[in-house]
Amino acid sequence: MSDPAAPIALTTHLVLLSSISFGGFPSVLPDVRNFVVFVHPWMTDREFANFFALAQAIPGPNMILMMSLVGWKVWGIPGAIASAVATFGPPCAIYFVAHRIWNRLLVSWQRTVRVRLVPVTAGLVIAGGIVMASAADTGSNAVIATTAVALLMLITRLTPIVMLAAGGVLGGLGLL
Repeated sequence: MSDPAAPIALTTHLVLLSSISFGGFPSVLPDVRNFVVFVHPWMTDREFANFFALAQAIPGPNMILMMSLVGWKVWGIPGAIASAVATFGPPCAIYFVAHRIWNRLLVSWQRTVRVRLVPVTAGLVIAGGIVMASAADTGSNAVIATTAVALLMLITRLTPIVMLAAGGVLGGLGLL
């Protein structure tokens, strides 16, 4: 990137987001997308969706990989390393301290915290899914397929691998 402040802006933003990412980093993906696609047009919506798809396809810590790809796009290898550390560093430190404190809290507080965080986490993850679907769906067939898969996943007990295989077949046939 031509802007020397870009890596600092990206790293700082990722540190802040990773510090509040209840439910994992996917819960803050909408904000990351907004930051790197719209606020600072370092990449296109399609590139962001492609990085997400690539990170999901590879085993391992997929959100760290995705943020590394974003950092690489912004600032090469140093950006990839800085983005990875910004993604996992703050949550690891927070979880370490929280775990030490958590065991000292009364059992009633633990249950209250867990119960109250479930809808927050679910809402953030759903919002991330909607944002990624809107970034990736480029045609009416893809929108229909995404909606159908979402409905099938909600009303049936089909394994996601069946949906992935069907999507692969439809994409391979050029229908998506």
